[in-house]
Amino acid sequence: MKRLTLALLIATAFAPSTQAANLMDIYRDALANDAALASARAAYQAGQEKLPQGRALLLPSLDLGASTIWNEEEIQTRSNGITTDYNYNSNGAKLTLMQPIYRRQNWAEYEQGKLQSAVAEIQYAAAQQGLILNVAQAYFDVLLAQDNVTLAATQKKAIQEQLDQAKMSFEVGTATITDTHEAQARFDLANASEIAALNDLEIRQRALEKIIGKLPGSLATLAADLSLQAPEPNDISKWVEAAEHDNLLVQTKRISAEIANQEVERNRGGHHPTLDLVATYGDSSLSGGRFGAYDTKAATIGLQLGLPLYQGGAASSRVREAVANQEKARQDLTLEVRQSALSTREAYLGVTSGAAQVRALEQALVSSQSSLDSTRLGLEVGVRTNVDVLNAQQQLFSAKRDLYKARYAYLVSRLKLKSAAGTLAEGDLQQVNQWLK
Repeated sequence: MKRLTLALLIATAFAPSTQAANLMDIYRDALANDAALASARAAYQAGQEKLPQGRALLLPSLDLGASTIWNEEEIQTRSNGITTDYNYNSNGAKLTLMQPIYRRQNWAEYEQGKLQSAVAEIQYAAAQQGLILNVAQAYFDVLLAQDNVTLAATQKKAIQEQLDQAKMSFEVGTATITDTHEAQARFDLANASEIAALNDLEIRQRALEKIIGKLPGSLATLAADLSLQAPEPNDISKWVEAAEHDNLLVQTKRISAEIANQEVERNRGGHHPTLDLVATYGDSSLSGGRFGAYDTKAATIGLQLGLPLYQGGAASSRVREAVANQEKARQDLTLEVRQSALSTREAYLGVTSGAAQVRALEQALVSSQSSLDSTRLGLEVGVRTNVDVLNAQQQLFSAKRDLYKARYAYLVSRLKLKSAAGTLAEGDLQQVNQWLK
């Protein structure tokens, strides 16, 4: 079953290029199917309701109450001992309007509602940026895994050729058994590496499947002539400055600190008086009773003052708690600013040093190929051994593997830099997509 799964994965990964999906195709699938983004979208929609909830605390409330009661009374007169029974209904309805005039807590909660709505919007934007990064990382992880499978198979084939040659040379007496054993050991290691590469390919494809909701088919690959561009602006301090102000996580922490400030104000409002405008209109009736049936209508309007005097120390305790959380929010903001600056520096260096690393590995690949060619020639004329050829082959394949990895890492670092600065958008992914074929 495992071999069948791997075979299907290989067939899927290396299908004809005419069927290949590019980065934007995968991104559109992720937009429609990623559960994390759908969760963030629902959280955003829920967060937007904080604003009308806070506003409602400042608006009038209108309540209607109604009742109907069946009454049974038995009245006995002491002077003559006569007992009289009264059975009747009493009905009533009351409409109450209350308009807060001064409630410090309500104003603080209204401000919190506006801020919480803004936080929800920023968090959703962060989830969208996170999806771009996750898609790009998962996409290039699959491409790298495919490259490693191809390299492992090619290396295994090359070692097999050297193993066959070593055996033949040993049989005719031009090489020692040591060369054969060395080639056999290298072949066994190459076989193990191929199995590991196939397993890694399955894992990477399943990771992409988690995002897009289906197993990916053939993917467009990276063009050989990758354009290595410096960040714009090519000044790390400007990127760090932008990140400290515009990074979405920093923005979230900054607003969270404002929410904590309003929480202090809200709890301090627990010591303040409240003043409400209250108006009522009531209609009640009795269908009988000692005094006969009657209807009553009444309307009132006035001011209602509330003054908290003592609540067992709870109000003061809540203020102290809010002040402590306010300080926590400030420190969280400071920590996030520093973290965003660090992440930005790492991403910036990932782009600049990554470009230099790609260039160096491209040259190393040329040198490794030349070294292998020279070593093979040396083997033919008797100045090099089979082990030397195996070592040169290993160096060549290692250079290829490192080059592939560096190219993908460079592209992801470009996106991470934009994300750290808070500016990552779909257009940045489209730019990367142009380098695929």
